[in-house]
Amino acid sequence: MDSATFVQHSVNGLQLGLMYALIALGYTMVYGILRLINFAHGDVFMVGAYAAYFVGTALTQKNPATGAALMGPGMATAMIALVAAMAVCALLGVTIERFAYRPLRSAPRIAALITAIGVSFLLENLCVVMLGATPRGFPTLIHKHDVFSVAGVPISNYQVMLFILSLLLMGALQYIVQHTMVGKAMRAVSFDQDAARLMGINVNAVIAWTFVIGSALAAAAGMLYAMNYPKVEPYMGIFPGLKAFVAAVVGGIGNIPGAVAGALIMGFAETLVIALGYSTYRDAVAFALLIVILFIRPTGILGKGLVEKV
Repeated sequence: MDSATFVQHSVNGLQLGLMYALIALGYTMVYGILRLINFAHGDVFMVGAYAAYFVGTALTQKNPATGAALMGPGMATAMIALVAAMAVCALLGVTIERFAYRPLRSAPRIAALITAIGVSFLLENLCVVMLGATPRGFPTLIHKHDVFSVAGVPISNYQVMLFILSLLLMGALQYIVQHTMVGKAMRAVSFDQDAARLMGINVNAVIAWTFVIGSALAAAAGMLYAMNYPKVEPYMGIFPGLKAFVAAVVGGIGNIPGAVAGALIMGFAETLVIALGYSTYRDAVAFALLIVILFIRPTGILGKGLVEKV
């Protein structure tokens, strides 16, 4: 493998890993607070892509009467679509938490798990009924062009945007969790809900904020994914959602840096399989990696074992 091929696959692996990381953070945040695996999270990713699609189409599509669009492709158009998608998914996330998960908080965990799967199917099939199952081409929010090259490999403005935006969002999340009152409350609730409640923390509000932040990150991933692979359809969140969940488990579910590490490992592993000529197995490698990691370290790479009182 020459240097150009190595760099190309490395860039592809980083790109894929960062998108998985944005989704995996939602899984790990919810699990860290509620010990719940939110299997509907991949479909929140899908809704974010659709929200960006509709906003982007409305801004860039030319009016038949005037022959002009509200806004042409550009960074402002992309930012408006991004903010709109994140707002829609934040609202969706808090709605799911309020009406699907909160009533089952004291129920056996299997009930919440089955509900999460049901919400996932509900979102997918609502999308099919309302929007149709036919894939739609994602609008051009920014004209794609090469910005610079590394070892002869061109790096596009789409990739630069994905790298910068992903790092900014993950940095913002880390700052919120470590240095804000909401973040401190999240850490307290994840440690002991009853003790947090006795200390005056509004547990319901903290959990709602967790869903808001996690769903907004999934929306950002949905738009970035649709920009780089320009197509949206109702089932587009299934495999990215599953792989991001695997990434969260590999890194240590409930651990934010672990989710990012697991996602990057997942992205590079998937790209390596493609580079070796086994692209047929690109989806299988995620689950093979999960089995190997759990054999070696059951709590994940950065996860810590929990002692449960009987």
